[in-house]
Amino acid sequence: MAVKGFLSALYEQPDMHRLAVAQERANAYAQARRVITMEPAAVIDAVKAANLKGLGGAGFPTGMKWSFVPPKGDKPHYLVVNADEGEPGTFKDRRILLGCPHALLEGIIICCHAIRSEKAYIYVRGEYIHEMKRLQGAIDEAYAAGLLGADHLGTGRRLDVVVHPGAGAYICGEETALIESLEGKKGQPRNKPPFPAIEGLFMCPTVVNNVETLSYLPFLFEMGPQAFNDLGANGTGGCHLVSLSGHIERPGVYEVPMGFPMMELINGLGGGVWKSRRLKAVIPGGLSAPILTADEAQQARLDFKTLRDMGSMAGSGAVMVIDDETPMINVLLNCSHFYHDESCGQCTPCRDGSWWLYKICLRIARGEGRVRDLDEIVRICNNIEGNTICAFGEATAWPIRSYVRKFRGELEAFIQSGQRASEADWYHDDLAAPPLVQIAGVAGTMGAHV
Repeated sequence: MAVKGFLSALYEQPDMHRLAVAQERANAYAQARRVITMEPAAVIDAVKAANLKGLGGAGFPTGMKWSFVPPKGDKPHYLVVNADEGEPGTFKDRRILLGCPHALLEGIIICCHAIRSEKAYIYVRGEYIHEMKRLQGAIDEAYAAGLLGADHLGTGRRLDVVVHPGAGAYICGEETALIESLEGKKGQPRNKPPFPAIEGLFMCPTVVNNVETLSYLPFLFEMGPQAFNDLGANGTGGCHLVSLSGHIERPGVYEVPMGFPMMELINGLGGGVWKSRRLKAVIPGGLSAPILTADEAQQARLDFKTLRDMGSMAGSGAVMVIDDETPMINVLLNCSHFYHDESCGQCTPCRDGSWWLYKICLRIARGEGRVRDLDEIVRICNNIEGNTICAFGEATAWPIRSYVRKFRGELEAFIQSGQRASEADWYHDDLAAPPLVQIAGVAGTMGAHV
């Protein structure tokens, strides 16, 4: 069953975006008032003990990330909130931004106290127009109540929160590309090291955390680190929001404890595969996650360790259900087109590799493929993986390679039949221009964000 009493219990109530309502019904900012009396190191230790992981995709321990920020120094410290929710299939953070933004702001206050920051930037996906308006309204109320601004919460210190709209580039969900974009530059990842905790925004110590991660902090401190940890499983504490979509009877956002069984999500909360069809496959953590077959899904649980051990990942918490009447060539074409379109173009393996992958997949979908194309797809994926500045290369290679490996028989049969996929008609042929022309910004989509 879904968890009640945490984030879903807030955003499912009307008017919880209003400060007065949030304070009356959820005692908003009570934990922030308590935490700011603690030593920053003690706050970090509590988050470590709770085993709160980053819920934007990477699953990195939150307290450990905070501890990397130097406790002293001449440079200011910054918090950057990643609200650039661009992973296909992911729509959980918008529920927080719309329904309970004060939970996020309270989490921001707690984090800024722990890392000794006086300024936080919230980088929001550019398409989230209404969400940004709702968030800004909550920020304005927090300033008016003295929760933010000069002498926030009576601490004698200043804390400012700024909303910054993105420009629609998926790559800006990567933390260093987000920082580059926030600084007014091209949204392209940086080489690491140095890591953001040492040289991040404006070359100052910076923590980048996801919306959902920060929004759980008030609950963590209300119930205590041990109780929060005990809610989860396999080394990750607490709960998380799952975006359930695809061929499912009841799509939506569900709050479940870490380690929740995949099939209980699909058949219980989601009502089962739609139209009385059977399950074919599940994408368990956003489009970048390697696919699970129906048999694998029976054993899967929604936590970072279990899915990693199965060769996939929990990622951004986006579970996409695929029914048994969906041709895998359609999934392959859709995925390859997305990553071809969204590559920032900085790294040759990703820029050219994603272009070739889409070209081959489109040719197969048009009934012109060869069986050896499947081996070529795997070879290209292997050459992309591990050879790019950021994890976008892996995000391209992992899912596409998994489709070919786990559904090769079906794809071979499709190629040998000479059929044309109906999905192929949805895509135009934008492959004529060579990649280097595209990356120069002259034509095409590959370098659209450069």
